[in-house]
Amino acid sequence: MSTFYYTATNTVFRNFLFYVILSILKMMIMSLLTAAQRFRKDAFVNPEDIIPKKGKTVLPTTSDPDVERVRRNHLNDIENIIPFVLIGLCYAACNPDSNVSLWHFRIFFFSRILHTISYQLSLPHPSRVVTFFIGLIVTVSMAIQTLVVS
Repeated sequence: MSTFYYTATNTVFRNFLFYVILSILKMMIMSLLTAAQRFRKDAFVNPEDIIPKKGKTVLPTTSDPDVERVRRNHLNDIENIIPFVLIGLCYAACNPDSNVSLWHFRIFFFSRILHTISYQLSLPHPSRVVTFFIGLIVTVSMAIQTLVVS
């Protein structure tokens, strides 16, 4: 009889779900922040999204630096959180040590938070690169451990 690891009684899976939900919510917040920045700067891509203003002509644009910074940060989240979720599902199914897995999940989540802070505040190099690679290393570590076990 095989064990099913995707249950609320499995500590690893429960911890995984917690940090996945936090990561996805953070990614969704970046989408809202991108929209908010577009409204704040009147920087819309589609003409139908432009809100007419008296005495001011607003043209569609894809080049507002403030909007692009938030948008690129959101894209970076998409590029990193989705692989973390998919690889994490495989990793959780391999019955890893609960403490080791918890640290993987925590480190990934907080690396994404720190990456966003360093990106949005334009912190000096190498802060953003370091936080990016920390999250990447965590995801690769989970992938390698899963490959070794499978």
